[in-house]
Amino acid sequence: QALLLESGGGLVQAGGSLRLSCAASGRAVSNRIMGWFRQAPGKEREFVACINWEGGDTYAFSVAGRFTISRDGAKNMVFLQMNNLEPEDTAVYYCAAGLKWTAMARRPSEYEYWGPGTQVTVSS
Repeated sequence: QALLLESGGGLVQAGGSLRLSCAASGRAVSNRIMGWFRQAPGKEREFVACINWEGGDTYAFSVAGRFTISRDGAKNMVFLQMNNLEPEDTAVYYCAAGLKWTAMARRPSEYEYWGPGTQVTVSS
């Protein structure tokens, strides 16, 4: 079983930046698709970005050009650099580990392991 723990959330003004980190322990995740999702109050959990074992990345339209996902296989970590943040980005952000050798995955059901989440709040 892989255990995931997010960090780096907080309160930031619109236009600011945050970098989220996800540390994986237990089972290695270097060959798994890794994703970031977010959930705002009263809304469903939505896809933000994912990165596969080769470093290929995919983004939701709403964050493309502002967010960058990356991974450090040796350290079993995944990152989400968020720039030019908007109030609409306010949500709890979750890190997730999916199946092995998967090129891309956008649906929560495609992910096997989840972190507890970290709150990101963007003030206007």
